[in-house]
Amino acid sequence: MKLIYGIDLSKEKFDVNFFNERGQMKHQIYNNTFNGICKFLDMVPKEAILVAEHTGVYGDLLVFLAGQVDVTICLESGYKIRHSLGLLKGKTDKLDAARIREYGERFNDKLKISEVDPEEIEELEQLYSLRKQLVKERKMLLCHVEKKRQAPSNALIAHTVSERMLCSFNESINELEKQIFELIHSHKDLFRNFDLVTSIKGIGPVTASNLIIKTKNFTKISTAREAASYAGVCPFPNASGKMVKKSRVSPMSDKELKTLLYMCAKSAVKHNQEYRLYYKQKSLEGKHHFLIMNNISNKLLRTIFRIIETGEKWDPNYICLDPRDNLKIVA
Repeated sequence: MKLIYGIDLSKEKFDVNFFNERGQMKHQIYNNTFNGICKFLDMVPKEAILVAEHTGVYGDLLVFLAGQVDVTICLESGYKIRHSLGLLKGKTDKLDAARIREYGERFNDKLKISEVDPEEIEELEQLYSLRKQLVKERKMLLCHVEKKRQAPSNALIAHTVSERMLCSFNESINELEKQIFELIHSHKDLFRNFDLVTSIKGIGPVTASNLIIKTKNFTKISTAREAASYAGVCPFPNASGKMVKKSRVSPMSDKELKTLLYMCAKSAVKHNQEYRLYYKQKSLEGKHHFLIMNNISNKLLRTIFRIIETGEKWDPNYICLDPRDNLKIVA
């Protein structure tokens, strides 16, 4: 069995649990800094596997440095780790590190190696994240301004500062969007997929950028089925014995991507004749509005991954033939 190191990450430190060459369980604590991580990696054998809970940015430096010295590291979901070990009592950093190490030993064949994202994807993600935050702040300020306009009196200085801040938000957002497009256009692979996705009527640059980030430019998530499951737009069965309930989408999904796909579906229904006719047909059948929009989001994902695979832009005049017409009936 491979040597597994369980790591419980936090902002300032990380706890490590492992068995030494004598079979004795060891627990060590290191600072979550460049020097602390380098000190830890110096004592790790090359054939060992590091298993850590995915805690966002707290593990980014560890993943990067582990890749530099060719040490395998796997980041796993905390939810998956907790629910795979049965009923657990008590919680400390020391216990968590031991449980992560136990998880890695039990599910060694299911571990997925974590790697540092390409530099252009990392930069695109940072620009997109900052733009999203500024858009959120601008929306909050706009709501505040609109609410104050209904008041019988307003402070002049408050109105002036609000308008100045709105102008600042608009300039910053426009600058970030410009940088995002320049970054995409400067990389051949990013521009190819971005150009293909935005050729679909109903899908804009924001959704295309989000898809590129979440799928790592359609390499980490490479099929429409995986993307639909990730975004939460595909139903899963819910049945046990004689109890058969309606299929439901999973709540464990990327809510941001699901929202963007819903907005794309609304735009597609409005401007795309194919989806507009599909919506009318399902409405006449008595289907619920959100069920139809969920289906359209799923259809959009299938279209996206199909044109990424073929490398051909979306054609509004394309007619999808019935695949059953090509089947040969064998007597």
